Amino acid sequence: MRILFIQTGGTMDKDYPHSHQGWAFEIGAPAVIRILKKVRPQVHFQYDVMPLLKKDSLELTASDRRLIRETCQEVHTDRIILTHGTDTLLQTASVLTDIPSKVIVLVGAMQPERFTDSDADLQLGMAIGAAQTLAPGVYVSVQGLLAPWDKLKRDPQTGAFSLKGQ
Repeated sequence: MRILFIQTGGTMDKDYPHSHQGWAFEIGAPAVIRILKKVRPQVHFQYDVMPLLKKDSLELTASDRRLIRETCQEVHTDRIILTHGTDTLLQTASVLTDIPSKVIVLVGAMQPERFTDSDADLQLGMAIGAAQTLAPGVYVSVQGLLAPWDKLKRDPQTGAFSLKGQ
C-alpha cells in the first residue's frame, strides 16, 4: 500500500524562526517527514511526500482549492493524506467530495509539530490508519476525532471540532 502525503500548509507545518523584528511563522518542510522519521523502520507502508502549497489555511483561495482538487484527481494513488490548517479544513474538504475511488484524509493540528506539546503526531497517526482502512471518501482527522468531513462541525468561537448532533 502506498500513501501520498500532500502538504498544503497549516499549523502542523509551521516553523517559528527568529527574525530581526521578533518571532514570526513560516510554513517549513513537511512535518510528516520528521514524524515518520521518528518511527522508521517500524513503518510498514510505502509513501511519498508532495509539498503543494505552503499557506495558512485562512490564506487559501478558490484557485488554491482547485489546485488541491486537481492534484488529488490526477495523482496515481488512491490513498491521500492532506496536511491542512484547521481554520478552513472543512471548506477544502467540501470541494473534494465527489472524487471517486480515493480515500482522502485531511489532517490538522492545533500546535505546530515542532512544539513539544503538539498534537501533530496523534493526528497524523489517526490519518494514516484511516487512509489504510476506510472506504473511499473524504475524512478529517483533527482534535482526536476521525470522521467523514460532513459529520463534523467547528465552533467558530472556540475553534473546537465536534461531531454534528453532539
